[in-house]
Amino acid sequence: MNSITMTTSSGKRRLVSVSIMNSKRVIVIGGGASGLMAAGRAAEQGAEVTLLEKMDRPGKKILISGNMRCNVTNQKELDDFLLMYGENGRFLHGAFHRFFREDLLALLKRYGVETKTERGGRIFPVSDDAADVLRAFERYLAEYGVKLVRKVRVDDIRVEQGRTVGISTAQGEFPAEAVILAAGGASFPATGSSGDGYRLAAALGHTVTRLRPALVPLIAEERDLPASMQGVSLRNVRLTAFQSRAADIDPASVPSEDTGRGIPGKRPRFPVIESRLGEMMMTHFGIGGPVVLRMSLAIVDALDHGPVSVAIDLKPGLTVPQLRSRLQRDFDQFGKRTYANIIKGLLPLKMVEPFNQMSGVSPETPGNQVNAESRERLLLLLKALRFNIKGALPLAAAMVTAGGVSLKEIDPRTMASRLVPGLFFCGEVMDIDADTGGYNLQAAFSTGYVAGEHAALLVTGG
Repeated sequence: MNSITMTTSSGKRRLVSVSIMNSKRVIVIGGGASGLMAAGRAAEQGAEVTLLEKMDRPGKKILISGNMRCNVTNQKELDDFLLMYGENGRFLHGAFHRFFREDLLALLKRYGVETKTERGGRIFPVSDDAADVLRAFERYLAEYGVKLVRKVRVDDIRVEQGRTVGISTAQGEFPAEAVILAAGGASFPATGSSGDGYRLAAALGHTVTRLRPALVPLIAEERDLPASMQGVSLRNVRLTAFQSRAADIDPASVPSEDTGRGIPGKRPRFPVIESRLGEMMMTHFGIGGPVVLRMSLAIVDALDHGPVSVAIDLKPGLTVPQLRSRLQRDFDQFGKRTYANIIKGLLPLKMVEPFNQMSGVSPETPGNQVNAESRERLLLLLKALRFNIKGALPLAAAMVTAGGVSLKEIDPRTMASRLVPGLFFCGEVMDIDADTGGYNLQAAFSTGYVAGEHAALLVTGG
């Protein structure tokens, strides 16, 4: 027998003894979104549940999600929802039929969280406070008697005679008939997601697909140029990624409509990788902001196949002929103004000086002395400001980890391991990722619910 100090979900601490013999217990490893849901659902189904969290409290990534407002899910219909995960979205079909948006919102409401829908179908708590979502799950766990053990790191998942029998930690061994691995990804390690789940899964023979940063800012080769515009926020611009060097981009090949993962319709035509309209910002190392984050995984993956560059259309609402006419009109109408003053009406102030340098026109040149060739250079910069992409910020800086435990080795109906009886998976530890907008959290909650339900059925014989 081993003695450990256990903290229940209500905050009470008590010394308990655990036997290394098998027991009718579910162990959940990881107290993130999927782990909290899995623990609550398993306990609600009648299992004795212990939730192990290596941080000082569970749910730290929930607290910072959605700019600390927690975008819990999205209003999209199921078919469009599944598109947001790319080809792996098919794996989630069964989980979403078992527990989807309306089920999640009903659960949150049951524990005091009202929600609202905002632009893009994003659903948030009415309070705009992620802590309310975490408190709802803490109430869920408390109601069904989930035992919470904090500050405990799992060394390994114990397997005897081909099935799980518990886990080992520095604090002792926890026997269990079912183990749910909900340890998260490898992004934001300060929240506890440091890749432990991949280590535990691989030790049991599971395949871990290559891990990559997703929803992450990108680093440009031309460091001085973005640095000169650092902090500039751009709204309603079109960002297009190409499988080519920047110098080889043909501005005429920029799509007029969005194309990429999660967008119904035709696939992008090579060399276009993705193209999206949205908001972005210039950083000291390259580019960031919402539209960059959405496209980042496709760009990271494309870098494996050769050079990648991007073109920013700063005036997507105007065709090339329309913009050409506008430039000629402006330079004619304001011919006595300097070149720099004229382009101030076209650009954020911090971009004016870099554009002066790139266009090769002296900023003091009167507008009526700017020739057609110079106007064409300016037009090209406005319609296709180009950068070569060197890479992305590290995985630790990403919002989401792409890659993980291979879905081929997980039963989508139950989230059970196909290799080790008694082992279940849920959340970001699996090879599932999506765009921003509540999709990643919904996947975590849905897979957690299914994993918890079936783990409980296994140990209770239900």
